[in-house]
Amino acid sequence: MIDSPSERFRRVSAHFSARVAEVPDQAWNNASPCDDWTARDVLVHLLTWVPALLSRGGLEFRQRNAPDDDPGAAWADFTNTIQTALDTPHLAQHTFEVGPPGTMSVQDSVDMLVTPDVLIHTWDLARATGLDERLDERIAAQTLKGMQPMDEALRASGHYGPRVKMSAEADIQTRLLVFTGRQP
Repeated sequence: MIDSPSERFRRVSAHFSARVAEVPDQAWNNASPCDDWTARDVLVHLLTWVPALLSRGGLEFRQRNAPDDDPGAAWADFTNTIQTALDTPHLAQHTFEVGPPGTMSVQDSVDMLVTPDVLIHTWDLARATGLDERLDERIAAQTLKGMQPMDEALRASGHYGPRVKMSAEADIQTRLLVFTGRQP
């Protein structure tokens, strides 16, 4: 069921995995849409901030592969840890202090914080490396709907730039990217 946090993460991380697998070796150093980041920096960002957060919720990330040596294997290690937790009820429901959002379950923190970041960074990675930039339209719509009420807090965090102007006819992916300060 796509409406479960587990399935949303599975779909979004699989899409990111496909992009990682398609990146030519020489393209990992290409500039990304994120200021001062390369394509590899996009991957490393996810591989560092997410474990720092979710380890507080009891998840143990064992990176057997370094993103410099084998980006695909490093990403697989990462997603396997999260997906296993989401598919294991007692792990998914374990609560912990997330930070400003407060106390949340592992499942809810992944759904609110991790899945949207992976979704948006899928586009960043694809844009940096000349790959297919299409995102899952249904999950993009759910993500945008969930983020819009937090507009002020997201901008204040410094993680999102100002909105970019767009046409009234913009599709959902463009509206999501513009909301996060990207210029599609």
